Amino acid sequence: MVEVALKEMGNPSLLIALDYLVLLTTAKPEKYVMAALRWHRRFELEARTLTLAESQLALSLLVAMGEGDADAVDVLRRLLRKVRPTLLPKVS
Repeated sequence: MVEVALKEMGNPSLLIALDYLVLLTTAKPEKYVMAALRWHRRFELEARTLTLAESQLALSLLVAMGEGDADAVDVLRRLLRKVRPTLLPKVS
């Protein structure tokens, strides 16, 4: 059901896609790794300012998230706001 909703959205923001990854960690963990890699690829392409260290941090956080670290999601959200991806609404 969630996959259908995401497809109907066309190109959901990275924040919405991150929420989808959270769902995958428990509902369909077998799909998590490939979805996380696709998310990271978009993250690298859409970030307006991104260092190599931030890219590596994001990938490490995705690994931690897949292993059940709930705090990793919050750090990824903060990192998203920092690098300002093109599809992320501006938040003050």
